[in-house]
Amino acid sequence: MARRLGVVSVVVFGALAVVGSALAIGGGSLLLGPASHVRQLAFHGYYDGHKDTYLITDVSSKAQAKALHVNYAPALGKVRDIPAQYFVKGSAAAGQLAVFGSEPGEKDYNPLWIELFVKWNPGMTPVLLLSDNQINSLAAAHKLTVTDAHIVLNAPITKVGG
Repeated sequence: MARRLGVVSVVVFGALAVVGSALAIGGGSLLLGPASHVRQLAFHGYYDGHKDTYLITDVSSKAQAKALHVNYAPALGKVRDIPAQYFVKGSAAAGQLAVFGSEPGEKDYNPLWIELFVKWNPGMTPVLLLSDNQINSLAAAHKLTVTDAHIVLNAPITKVGG
């Protein structure tokens, strides 16, 4: 009986030690389950002259979700007051990427983006667009047109710079 009580005490003490150290390490954080590596396409875009890396996980457009092989999330389309992500349609300068209106560390950063299409106006020679301020200035000068696609992307930036 004493031996059985000793074994039970060791098992209980061991379990408490594991739980206690898990709480200490995670600070009582969420239990997310085991981690694993997955393959997912990563994309690059410009923000204020440098490149950021981002993923696309969900989109409010059914057609775009199908084309990108990501989740269709119609409720995203109802989200308002989010930063813009600009995509050039038609003629573009060599090396053109998407352009972000924010990035992690900025007070307005959000992984949700309103998708805006940029098109160079007739007679304009495309230049490399590197920032939202540049796009807005060129639009004000009537060199390009910005159109709201009415599509919201869930596209978190996973790496700033490089």
